[in-house]
Amino acid sequence: MTTAVEWIKFIAGAIFLLTGLAIFALEMIGVFRFKYVLNRMHAAAMGDTFGIGCSLIGLILMNGFNFTSVKLFLVIVFLWFSSPVSSHLIARLEVATDEEPDSHYKKASKPASKNASHSSLSETEFPGK
Repeated sequence: MTTAVEWIKFIAGAIFLLTGLAIFALEMIGVFRFKYVLNRMHAAAMGDTFGIGCSLIGLILMNGFNFTSVKLFLVIVFLWFSSPVSSHLIARLEVATDEEPDSHYKKASKPASKNASHSSLSETEFPGK
């Protein structure tokens, strides 16, 4: 019975580690393939939070539940709080200091009425749709 539980923990941990590795690979592809800096940063931030989370959960499962697992969990919590905040601040800096915003995105004009919904925005305001 004990060996079956150990094998299940090992397989679940390996699946989480491989998932984290795949997320890191997708992150690197996104960082190198996207042209605009905010798109690159989004790929990097999402890969960091989700990839590190999956990898560390896999290590927690493989290690067993002890004090080291608590420390790994605290690392996950710290990274989940710090990575999105730092990437958001860097993104705001990029938007504020962008010298050619029209080449990257178009700013939406104000709706005609204050009660206008988001679905009434025209296609020229969001060219990606």
